Amino acid sequence: MSHIRVRIAAVAVLLAPLAACSSGTGAGGRAPEADAGTRAAEDRPATVTVSPKGKGVRAGEPVKVTATGGTITSVTVTDADGRTLAGKVAAGGTSWVSERRAVPGTSYTVTALTTTKAGTNSTTSSAFTTAEADKVNKVDWRPGANSVVGIAQPVSLVFDHPVTDKAAVERQLKLTTSNGTEGAWAWLEDYSGRDRIDWRPKEYWKPGTKVTLDAELNGTDSGDGGWFVRDYSTTFTVGTAQVVEVDLDRKQLTLERDGRAVRTIPVSGGTPGGDKRSWRGTAVLMAKEGTINMNSETVGLGDAYDKMVDKSMRLTWSGMYAHAAPWNDKWFGRANMSSGCIGMSDANAAWFYDQVRPGDPFEIKGKDTKGVVAPGNGFGAWNVPWADWQAKSALR
Repeated sequence: MSHIRVRIAAVAVLLAPLAACSSGTGAGGRAPEADAGTRAAEDRPATVTVSPKGKGVRAGEPVKVTATGGTITSVTVTDADGRTLAGKVAAGGTSWVSERRAVPGTSYTVTALTTTKAGTNSTTSSAFTTAEADKVNKVDWRPGANSVVGIAQPVSLVFDHPVTDKAAVERQLKLTTSNGTEGAWAWLEDYSGRDRIDWRPKEYWKPGTKVTLDAELNGTDSGDGGWFVRDYSTTFTVGTAQVVEVDLDRKQLTLERDGRAVRTIPVSGGTPGGDKRSWRGTAVLMAKEGTINMNSETVGLGDAYDKMVDKSMRLTWSGMYAHAAPWNDKWFGRANMSSGCIGMSDANAAWFYDQVRPGDPFEIKGKDTKGVVAPGNGFGAWNVPWADWQAKSALR
């Protein structure tokens, strides 16, 4: 009997480990069902949320995508014409935001690719449509694309309708230069009474500078003026350094190129003592308009003149030009007897017209003038001290 009890005990000892190994617990003491449940949860598709959503939603907001229970691999936002809104996945991979805003009156499809913790990919699609713009704002800008301009040329944008959210608009204006030129945006009232924003460098441009403006305004709400529904861009190059020095006291004009005088021309400026006086300060050549009709009634000077004028070079919106004025021939270099413009002989005007380009500064001085050219009267930005100019930005 004792031998039988020993054998039974030994069998019990040998079977004990086998019983432990075949029990219903897994690694770490978890049941197999628990492991299977964890794996299933980790492999469950992520929950994706897209904003905005629906129809007739307000434009002007970025598209946002968030993922719960997984990470975002990529997001594509495409409109009906195949254009896309680029964006970036945030750190951690659970959210994505578009870099540009949804624009008015547009249908978008959002496709998000997500990855579970177990490594399984899944795709989620969503769609939304923005409401039409109830009012559209547009822009007129200078200088024109691919132009060569003088060293005083500002970048100027004039808006069709009032801009009440100036900061929102200014944030969308990206100006780059080939040499890191220092400059600033400033909000002005254009001579027409419309809202306007100009960018000028701190000092005159360096010749050869290449400038690019990207006005990424599409989808931006200007406030009371309505929505922008397109982007605008322009590129230009700064040409030779030319400055026109106009001395109304001495009745002469000197063209300087690269700091050296090229030619001095006798002129006749605005008649002293009244409304026919010229402006002083820095005016910028806006355009070379050739032969045009000049009617003094359009600038509030009664019936002083109405004639065709050759070699006309516009300096202000208020009607100040440099031009040929053969009828004033006896006064060139002797007296200021014009109706506010800077007149010269036909021969000198023909030569001078061929030398200058839009963007060249006219630095005008004289004791008896109407005052300094205002910032919005043509390109009078250079008459504003630099600190005051910077203060006109909506982002300061």
